[in-house]
Amino acid sequence: LAAAAEAATVLRGGGYEGLVAAVHPRVGEDAELLARLQEMITEASFHLFNATRGRAHFRSVKILIPPTWTEKGYEAPKHESYDTADVIVAPPYWKHGDDPYTLQPGACGQTGKYIHFTPNFLANDNLMDIYGSRGRLFVHEWAHLRWGVFDEYDSERPFYVTARNQVKVTRCSSDVTGIYVCEKNSCTEGSCVINKLTGLFKEGCTFIHDRNQTAVSSIMYMQSLSSVAEFCDEHNHNREAPNLQNQMCDYRSTWEVIKNSPDFKNNPPVTNSSYITPPSFSLLQKRDRVICLVLDISKTLSGDNWIKRLHQAAELYLLQIVEEYSYVGIVTFSHRAEIKAYMRQVVSDDVRKQLASHLPAAPGSERADICAGLQLALEVIRKKDGNTYGSEIVLVTGGQDSMKKCFSDMVNSGSIIHTITVGSSAAKEIEHFSKETGGLMFFVPERLDFSDLLDVFSGILSRSGDTFNQSIQIESASDSIGGYKELRRTVTIDSTVGRETFFVATWQTSGAAEITLSDPSGKSYTNKDFDIDSVFHVARLQIPGTAETGEWIYTLTNIHPSPQVLTMMVTSRAANSTISAVAVKAHVSKDINDYPNPMVVYVQVSQGFSPILGANVTAIISPQNGDPVSLELFDNGAGSDIVKNDGIYSKYLFSFPGNGRYSLKVHVHASANRTIVPQRAMSWSHAMYIPGYVENGKIKMNPSRPSIIRNDLQIQRGGFHRTAAGGSFIISAVPVGPYADVFPPCKIIDLDARIEDNKVVLSWTAPGDDFDKGQAAGYEIRTSETPLELRDNFYRTTFVNASSLSPELAGYKEMFAFKPEAFTAGNISIIYVAIRAIDEVSHHSELSNIAQAVMFIPPMDSPTSNVEFGVSTILLLVFGLLSVVCLTGSTAFFLSKKKDKKT
Repeated sequence: LAAAAEAATVLRGGGYEGLVAAVHPRVGEDAELLARLQEMITEASFHLFNATRGRAHFRSVKILIPPTWTEKGYEAPKHESYDTADVIVAPPYWKHGDDPYTLQPGACGQTGKYIHFTPNFLANDNLMDIYGSRGRLFVHEWAHLRWGVFDEYDSERPFYVTARNQVKVTRCSSDVTGIYVCEKNSCTEGSCVINKLTGLFKEGCTFIHDRNQTAVSSIMYMQSLSSVAEFCDEHNHNREAPNLQNQMCDYRSTWEVIKNSPDFKNNPPVTNSSYITPPSFSLLQKRDRVICLVLDISKTLSGDNWIKRLHQAAELYLLQIVEEYSYVGIVTFSHRAEIKAYMRQVVSDDVRKQLASHLPAAPGSERADICAGLQLALEVIRKKDGNTYGSEIVLVTGGQDSMKKCFSDMVNSGSIIHTITVGSSAAKEIEHFSKETGGLMFFVPERLDFSDLLDVFSGILSRSGDTFNQSIQIESASDSIGGYKELRRTVTIDSTVGRETFFVATWQTSGAAEITLSDPSGKSYTNKDFDIDSVFHVARLQIPGTAETGEWIYTLTNIHPSPQVLTMMVTSRAANSTISAVAVKAHVSKDINDYPNPMVVYVQVSQGFSPILGANVTAIISPQNGDPVSLELFDNGAGSDIVKNDGIYSKYLFSFPGNGRYSLKVHVHASANRTIVPQRAMSWSHAMYIPGYVENGKIKMNPSRPSIIRNDLQIQRGGFHRTAAGGSFIISAVPVGPYADVFPPCKIIDLDARIEDNKVVLSWTAPGDDFDKGQAAGYEIRTSETPLELRDNFYRTTFVNASSLSPELAGYKEMFAFKPEAFTAGNISIIYVAIRAIDEVSHHSELSNIAQAVMFIPPMDSPTSNVEFGVSTILLLVFGLLSVVCLTGSTAFFLSKKKDKKT
């Protein structure tokens, strides 16, 4: 298994090996860009070694060059691809922005997906005044990606009020120095003005850092400062700052999270730093996509019915899915393997049809020799140009034979193996091919009368980053329809797709289903317009030119008296090479899981790099035995969804009917009566845009962040539909029969606190009885003067009576107000609050994020000056006043007595 280490970045002996940086196909050829990329990572390696206190540096890096660039004798990649790269160099997520960022959808301590740099960021040296040196910034983003830590600044809350009645900058550490500067109308003679209601500076105030500092931390705040070389640790961490690191990591410092990561938990520092050398770089370039289908035709898979479904799905792949100019070959196997088609380049529809004509039409023998099929596939691939590096094999099998005899050879061949495992009896080792070569993993249950096999073939796409030529699955509908009944649906073709649009219907019994299809203008298509294959029960229609935008209505009618399964598949491609199509990607947090540990289903909906909000996202989970389960996913910043409105929808998955394999498919749609605008907000972990510096007593401001240009918006009017296969996963340790409730409510991660009318007003999203499903039984709310007391000794903190609060259903907003005990320091009251949800069997959720409520008590206005009086001054004034009163009284009493005596 160690042979597959090249498929992912690993840490060995203090050095990261196999880091992959990939350039997007739309980036113009530029040798200087590659040089800048290498310079950045080389510089970063030195800073990383110091920042990790001698624990890690970059030893070897692979740079994947797009096939659109000139061939210059670069090495061929093996398992590396753009879609699986650690670092991507691509056009900006929005046309105005060069912010480097990390796509980080997981919780604290979980790895991210990739780091994104723009070509302009690497080429434009002027941006170093804004973001700092590229090597230092790379370490900042690597910490997001590899160790799952968060930023220690906050653009939304740049300032906060301390318990000592001071306005401070949201930062770590507090040793970083600078001055407050105001540039807007809220300023008074250039000075920052405090809002008497909040105690914070009014809008327009910013903190300008001194360029020359003595502070050595933190990299997750201001990595651009030359003195900053470390992460904040437990000794200098600023726990008062309202930043994401504190919120997401329970007030732990970044170094505490990093040193407890799998990389460093049992990894001591390198004792001899002289062995640390600059990283080595390999330049790789993949030219042609080479794919071999390896199809199991043995009778272990339901005989004739299996061959029919296999033919339907593989034909769909060849005619509609595989990208133009790819090379494709076909191998079938049962007890022995056979070459059905040598490599042919897909340059026309005729070639597609010729390849499809070689698909199997009859089953083979009882036994399936998987190794025979795979080894013959390597022969077919080698016959093209003698090399198997970077080629792809699509293995479709339900075989049970051992694969030990060929496993090592296949993994070391450099070929990427995508596996489609069919049925519950398939060998448990099949997925190892995918894991060890970086391939995709799919599972199809034995109920072969549905669209599952069609769906997974639709998901085997090029991973080069060239989305313009990729097929997009618009619709996948499948249902058992009664005699003479119909399947009627509406599907939306949106403005970002429409090129090479296909409608494909399948049925089970002899005699084609009756098909009607209407486009948005009312034009109708019927059976006579479809190409009908009566042998394999497929009807296919390609819409000429670009399909009309709008709602298409189709009806499939069962013309037989008995029920049968009818399906409709719709695929298309991007309509415009300059405007990205709306795309959907789905995955689960783990591909192997033990009950009762929960998993998370993630679905990313985007247009290019811009997130799409407000979509309806449904995940379909299909077990190897039993009925599918539907989950509705949300992008609300609650439960499993770490960041609100980032276009990544998620949901906990924790209840399973049994052990074995499961498949994931997602349906995404937005209604036709709305306008969808990709979001410009940068929700992900990104580098700070530095407004300026103070140097030698003078303020040097950087250019303002570019504002959004409305003409850049790619607005989509109307709705859209998408379907995507999300791969497979394996569950074990599920108990047999009824089992006790072992699932607690999920952690509350969006608790917010504010003070109104001397009351603390809390708001959060309700968790469920089981994670984010159902309804919790109650809440336990507690307060403290310090966040660490809540984190470490929750049950010793001040209890808040919340017995009047009846929990809402999961996903709904909760609000609760209470009058706290006074925690007063000067003119400021600060209260920290945390919650635990409780279910009906007294399971407690994890402690929520700790919220801070600040009450500012304005000082009495002085009619004469703004002079601040200290406590000693006030005491002296009081004593002086008392002395005058006493002296006056004594004199009056003495004079009165003297007058009485004289009288």
